Amino acid sequence: MILLTGATGTIGRALATQLVDAGAGVRAMTRDPEKARPLLPRSVEIVHADFTDPASLGRALAGIESLFLLTSPGPSIHAHDEATVQLARDTRIRRIVKMSAFGAGAPSPLKAGAWHVPGERAIASSGVAYTFLRPTAFASNALQWASAIRTGESVDVATAKGKHAVIDPRDVAAVAADALTSNAHEGKAYTLTGPEAVDTHEQLRIIGRALGRDVHGRDVDLETLQRRARDAGVPEAFVAAMVEGLAFVRDDKASETTDAVERILGRPPRSFAEWVRDNLSAFA
Repeated sequence: MILLTGATGTIGRALATQLVDAGAGVRAMTRDPEKARPLLPRSVEIVHADFTDPASLGRALAGIESLFLLTSPGPSIHAHDEATVQLARDTRIRRIVKMSAFGAGAPSPLKAGAWHVPGERAIASSGVAYTFLRPTAFASNALQWASAIRTGESVDVATAKGKHAVIDPRDVAAVAADALTSNAHEGKAYTLTGPEAVDTHEQLRIIGRALGRDVHGRDVDLETLQRRARDAGVPEAFVAAMVEGLAFVRDDKASETTDAVERILGRPPRSFAEWVRDNLSAFA
């Protein structure tokens, strides 16, 4: 039996479907089982649990062989990871696959990567077999532009001509599924990327070509986005991480591509254009 945390998110839903299709037994941990039920395959067992409630977390982990650990981003990631790892060790879980972040293994990681470092260390020293997945930005982040594109507005671009190797979430889920069901990835940390690095303006052109009309981007500075986020009440830790991440892309430091997806899955990762083709209705 495999336990999925973060089961109702973009990665979790894709992973649940792929595991069920492969014949695996899947349990999904959620704070809202009623909301989760229509989002997941019917055969998935849904349990109510919370990272802050050790008793419920222990019940969710009972009888589990493999754990997919995905915690909400933020400075508290390490607390949730560490609490889960302790219980996982006590319940003799066979392996943990942790959803980490791009650059978490770097000497000086970005804030979004640094949030994952204590959890990675706790897992690595737990004695439980582990795999760390460190994906780049998801192709599906483009959905934040959908409303503007549908209404013909320009999309704000704060990354200038900086490129990033965005990855299709389905490919991340496929790698996770393999790591959860195989011994081949124990002790490994994978940087997962798409097949090519593209800048945001090129992403918009790709969407425009698929729609058969022009889609425009409008360059804005990071200070403008920072101010908007603060005005919207976004916590300062997230504002700082957002600005740092955008600057990283703008300065063309996120253009790295790896062959990890192809080595693991035996096929190239999906391109951004392929993701757009399969999700075009969101922009039409």
